[in-house]
Amino acid sequence: MSNNVLVIRDSQFDSEVLKAEQPVLVYFWADWCGPCRLVSPSIEAIATTYHERVKVVKMEIDPNPDTVKLCKVEGVPALRLFKSQEIVQSHEGAISKPKLIEWLNTGLS
Repeated sequence: MSNNVLVIRDSQFDSEVLKAEQPVLVYFWADWCGPCRLVSPSIEAIATTYHERVKVVKMEIDPNPDTVKLCKVEGVPALRLFKSQEIVQSHEGAISKPKLIEWLNTGLS
């Protein structure tokens, strides 16, 4: 995991996501999820490229049921973009890096 991606748990969600000054991209994943392994490198790249515009956090779904429920995560990989404590964009399922960048740019604009 790169230094730009913060791995958090349910107990840290409020302070790291909801109280964040900047937009936060939350990446939900599971170690048993094949598509998650395909998306992870793109999340790393986004975290490095966009570190000044968005905070990137990663949450494993199985040990963090409260946040999964709060964010209405139905499947993984899942993305939630938060701005000012609100989910402004959601995506579920594998996503290519170009589509991820397009999705993120739309949400940040």
